[in-house]
Amino acid sequence: MPQVSRGNTLCADGSGRWADWAIARIEADYTRSADTHLIPLDLPALPGIAIYLKDESSHPTGSLKHRLARSLFLHALCSGWIGEGTTVVEASSGSTAVSEAYFARMLGLPFVAVIPASTAAEKIAAIEALGGQCHKVSEPGAVYGEAQRLAAERGGHYMDQFTFAERATDWRGNNNIAESIFAQMGHEPAPIPTWIVCGAGTGGTSATLGRFVRYHRHATLICVADPAHSVFHRHWHDRTIRHNDGACSLIEGIGRPRVEPSFVPNVIDRMEVVEDAASIAAARVLSRHLGRRVGGSTGTNLVACARLATEMAQAGVRGSIVTILCDSGERYASTCFNDAWLAQRGLDLADEEARMTAFLETGSLA
Repeated sequence: MPQVSRGNTLCADGSGRWADWAIARIEADYTRSADTHLIPLDLPALPGIAIYLKDESSHPTGSLKHRLARSLFLHALCSGWIGEGTTVVEASSGSTAVSEAYFARMLGLPFVAVIPASTAAEKIAAIEALGGQCHKVSEPGAVYGEAQRLAAERGGHYMDQFTFAERATDWRGNNNIAESIFAQMGHEPAPIPTWIVCGAGTGGTSATLGRFVRYHRHATLICVADPAHSVFHRHWHDRTIRHNDGACSLIEGIGRPRVEPSFVPNVIDRMEVVEDAASIAAARVLSRHLGRRVGGSTGTNLVACARLATEMAQAGVRGSIVTILCDSGERYASTCFNDAWLAQRGLDLADEEARMTAFLETGSLA
């Protein structure tokens, strides 16, 4: 359970409640930040279909999870769970922990990230550079219990992104990612997207997008691109399936071995299952296409976009698809962009890279 901390204590100068100061600090940081870019993907072979990348890598902490971390901190502060000096603990595959370390440092709070030992070295370095401590566990499924244990041991607060992601963000608006997408699409040829494609780690982003389009009565459909080893797509097809005890996905940040509390299947219209090799290949091809590296989860999204665009073209349907560029590929220089790492895992990307290259050139997945 969340720990009630000293949210009502005065600041050192006696000027007011610490929680007031902390909320104002986060809001000031938000005001200083510009919105993220919406990048059109150049696809001359598909003149009637436009694909856009919502570039969340441009946040101060470099990923989509910056939005989530800000919402989680505000939610915890306004709920009275975090006060001056509270140790904040999070279970994460890396990117959320990077973003939470940023906000914890902003508020002068100790931060501990409980992460799988397999987490990319670049993410670990980013967490530590922001003053966070990394606590590694050998089994990815052990992060939840270990984070809760550490928080209790230190009299701190377990942020628990997997439970609170879908409720910490106001899905009706308040400049969430959905509202931002639709505002930016306003002057495009097809301003109401036919599809929005995202991955699912906590499930919070797909829940926000799905609820937003229903609340505003848009015709947009939500597609979740899910790693083959994830349980989410299995649960979406059969609600009795809640765990996947097989191999874990190599795509950090999305796909989980258990159905997280924030995953809301009823607001999702379609799930696309993507093999790890296809995700990594797509990330590498898109990186060359854009002239800068993107992460593996962006590759997962692109594979789903390519399938949807191919179907739309074959059916003679015109429209737009928006997906998320989740984070920079520089965080995966030692993994997805490391040929030796790929070889150790028996991944040959040649065929998948050729397929994605062909899509960008011809508009069709052969």
